[in-house]
Amino acid sequence: MSAVFCGLDVHKESTYATVLDSTGQVVTQRRMKNEEISEFLEPLKVDRVAMEASTYIIPMYRRLIEEGYDVTVSHPKKTRYIAEARIKSDRVDSKALAELLRLDSLPESYIPPPEVAELRERVRRRAFLVRQRAKLKVKIRDVLAYEGVKPPTSHGLFTRKGVEWLKGLGLEPVDCYLRLMAPLSKEILLLSKELRGMARDDADVRLLMTVPGVGYYIALLVKAEIGDISRFSSGDHLASYAGLVPSTRSSGGVERHGRITREGSRWLRWAMVEAAMVHLRYDTPVTRFYHRVAERRGRKPALVAAARKLVTVCYSVLVNRRPYYNPLHAQA
Repeated sequence: MSAVFCGLDVHKESTYATVLDSTGQVVTQRRMKNEEISEFLEPLKVDRVAMEASTYIIPMYRRLIEEGYDVTVSHPKKTRYIAEARIKSDRVDSKALAELLRLDSLPESYIPPPEVAELRERVRRRAFLVRQRAKLKVKIRDVLAYEGVKPPTSHGLFTRKGVEWLKGLGLEPVDCYLRLMAPLSKEILLLSKELRGMARDDADVRLLMTVPGVGYYIALLVKAEIGDISRFSSGDHLASYAGLVPSTRSSGGVERHGRITREGSRWLRWAMVEAAMVHLRYDTPVTRFYHRVAERRGRKPALVAAARKLVTVCYSVLVNRRPYYNPLHAQA
């Protein structure tokens, strides 16, 4: 029996499907409600299904996997490039997805398994809560500046003593922001406790925490964004996934490097930059590299370059299953 391929253009409430046979002929095309997809596919004896990565695909992806379908999730940007080259189409619709799947030319996008997806949700939720609290702290500082009130210098503004001092000012906007901050701080504390326990129980996270500058939270975030380290062939491959490699342009046989691509995981990129800022407090090869780059190009490009180096360090630690080793200590 010849193979049957289905491309799905998934939206929030509905999906447009195109089914092709092994020769590329359209078997059927139809729009349907998302919950009707299984009923649609079953009588067609579909072998493989393709959909483009988006916010709405995860419930359908999981359901089709559970039902035994071979599902490929495509990388949106790469799919457009390949569609233009292989099938002369600049529009990635359900038919284009089915055709690229039939030609075995569909670039896959990584869909994390449930346990990794759950970890991602937790670390990202904590980041969201911390950012919301930080915004409230900025608002409080703005109120103090507007009122001409100078914060105390003997203790931090948001320590226990600092909060008591803020409450004593009798400023309603400040009291309002403090009331909003209280439940956020409670949720952050509970989530942080849970994440610390997860970090203690995870061998990969413990290895990452041996790298200077990588604490339990950054280590968990890196683990969540990477998933299975075997997905990456090298440290440079992982750096590219983090969007920390320079963009390149070729003209007249000359290759020029520009700013970082910023493609891939913005969360991993952020984590590596945060870790690099702490890592620079230690005397390591990455830190010395940072200072050399900073002398030539300035501190900001040097920090990004250091973050890129740190990605390769994390890759090495995970692949070799060995704690971080600072070669400069051997020279001392």
